Amino acid sequence: MSLVESPVRSASSGIEPLRQEIFALKRKLNAVILAHNYQVAEIQDVADYVGDSLGLSQHAAKTSADVIVFCGVHFMAETAKILNPSKVVLLPDKDAGCSLEESCPADKLAEFQKTNPNFYTIAYINCSAAVKALSDAICTSGNAVKIAQAAPKERDLLFVPDENLGSWVMEQTRRPMTLWRGNCYVHVEWTASIIDRIRREHPGAPLVAHPECVRAVRLLADEVCSTEKMVDYCKRTTASAIIIATEAGMIHRLQRECPDKKFIPAPTENCRCNECRFMKLNTLEKLRDCMANLHPRIELDQSIIERARLPIDRMLEISARN
Repeated sequence: MSLVESPVRSASSGIEPLRQEIFALKRKLNAVILAHNYQVAEIQDVADYVGDSLGLSQHAAKTSADVIVFCGVHFMAETAKILNPSKVVLLPDKDAGCSLEESCPADKLAEFQKTNPNFYTIAYINCSAAVKALSDAICTSGNAVKIAQAAPKERDLLFVPDENLGSWVMEQTRRPMTLWRGNCYVHVEWTASIIDRIRREHPGAPLVAHPECVRAVRLLADEVCSTEKMVDYCKRTTASAIIIATEAGMIHRLQRECPDKKFIPAPTENCRCNECRFMKLNTLEKLRDCMANLHPRIELDQSIIERARLPIDRMLEISARN
């Protein structure tokens, strides 16, 4: 069954008692449930806030909840812990990782930074707390251009870990950057040939692509933007059908926000590779269990928290500027 149909399934498949357990635990713990746009529909539907990495970071920074339940992947929950060191931060599945985070080990980054003392390191938020602690500024796909534009002009920019996002930022800002060779295994599955095919099948539908896609796909898109800006684009466009080239969980959010429009997931060449296996590790049952047991819990060394907080705060401050 498609993600678009999942609200009907939620109401009729007997999961309402599970949902009520989660709501009761949330009240008992004074908890807030944050969910990324790529989470399964059932989790999005019980979350207090659903959004992209920037929105989730901003929400985590200002929450008054005692417990933050982060339905996403490990680096996102770590970011919430960095912003809220005294709060309990839970992740429903401890193995929910990220191919981008794995592509940039902190020790390898530190070694490379030594090759140029003039590096100003901009780290995409899809990285570990240890990598954030080595960085000058953090960015998300929604504010990466703004963060790069705000970087000191006299410094040499190093962008980690996503080479595709970094390449797109260079195209937008015309600032040269050294790019770390990492990528999101989901977004690189789209190719120019498959995008050409889906566009021929739906000639009137604009295509919206995430900047983690390869350049050949970005060049074929009508709009390249973060997931949150995809929502804005889809609300504004007069098109009745839109092709979406990002992780499939986004379709549920878009259908909720724009119920009068049709969303077409851009296919991949060989498999259902438009679903992130890490994001899909979280389930409604695991969400309930982590709240009941207060585990898995995110724990970080205080020294890492203090160092990683600086570039995150820099990002939030720059993002707040007009």
